[in-house]
Amino acid sequence: MRSAERHQVIVERLRAVDRVSVHDLVEATEASDMTVRRDLDFLAAQGVLKRVHGGAVSAMPSGLEPPHSLRAQAAVAAKQAIARAAVEHLHDGETIVLDSGTTALETAKLLHDRALTVMPLSLHVAHELADAPRIRLLMPGGEARKGELSLIGPLTIASLRALRFDAAVLSPCAFSLEAGLTAFDLGDAEIKQAAMSVSSRTILLADGAKWDRSALAYVCPADRPDLIITDESAPEDQRTILTQRGVLIEVAS
Repeated sequence: MRSAERHQVIVERLRAVDRVSVHDLVEATEASDMTVRRDLDFLAAQGVLKRVHGGAVSAMPSGLEPPHSLRAQAAVAAKQAIARAAVEHLHDGETIVLDSGTTALETAKLLHDRALTVMPLSLHVAHELADAPRIRLLMPGGEARKGELSLIGPLTIASLRALRFDAAVLSPCAFSLEAGLTAFDLGDAEIKQAAMSVSSRTILLADGAKWDRSALAYVCPADRPDLIITDESAPEDQRTILTQRGVLIEVAS
């Protein structure tokens, strides 16, 4: 098991229980005792957990999202497959607003040779596209969130409302049939709503780990996006329900 996969196992365990032990994690990951301890030290440095004797406890309040650096390591293959599928739905000459999530960043990496007008909602995405020769990059105003570097606030909303886009490509924090699309940060939720309101269509990028979860801030109903691109780990019964509600579902492989 790769380090990113082990880190994800540890984070998922800490979401389910108050405390994890090194012994239990060795069994769960099939890694050595020393490797697990190094993983715990790494995640402690990221602010995800606190080391205690024989294991660790979570350091993340339920209303806070895991650090960007950790999320960027999770489900990388699924995110890259979803990104490859997403770019097939973007056509040269279109205007795109591109979200701040890690899957949106993977999508940006595939747009370097495309002729698109893009407004990025993240400095990570902006940096990725800054030297793309055929991309017309429109930068919104706003406040950059610490660590995330996503852009939020009234200046970002004003920038979005001044324009009209062919597509909003969103990468959610969490997604479920009951709670809909949600975000950890109130400002981020507001920006996602504004992006959808000025776009002709909405493409949602949500790997299976995002499904059946909810975060603090409501964005929109589950059937609001025009297209949801996910992977095979997304619950099949929920995909069927959304298809019946008129949402296009594409499973990237």
